[in-house]
Amino acid sequence: QVQLVESGGGLVQPGGSLRLSCAASGFTLDYYAIAWFRQAPGKEREGVSYISSSDGSTYYVGSVKGRFTISRDNAKNTVYLTMNSLKPEDTAVYYCATVDTIATYEWHDPDAYDYWGQGTQVTVSS
Repeated sequence: QVQLVESGGGLVQPGGSLRLSCAASGFTLDYYAIAWFRQAPGKEREGVSYISSSDGSTYYVGSVKGRFTISRDNAKNTVYLTMNSLKPEDTAVYYCATVDTIATYEWHDPDAYDYWGQGTQVTVSS
């Protein structure tokens, strides 16, 4: 049974940092592409970052480039999203998602993913 479990969300002040974790079970993460999405109230789900299964290539939405870093630890079957210099507009529920095969140009499309975690809330506020 494929399962993704996110953790690490919380309340942080503007300029602060958080590291989100996405722990996978029921499959070997090495062979799967993983993405982080976020959804703020009243907004569509947005692709934040992606890491490929083949060569570890990473992609980011423009608003988080230089602030967020996606990484994977295959030994722990876990993917991380390290978020620095957080802004109030980063407030959202963050989800990880996975699929075994995806074209790179589709990485930001939620419909391209087969499995999702339950989400973790990130709130950036003073």
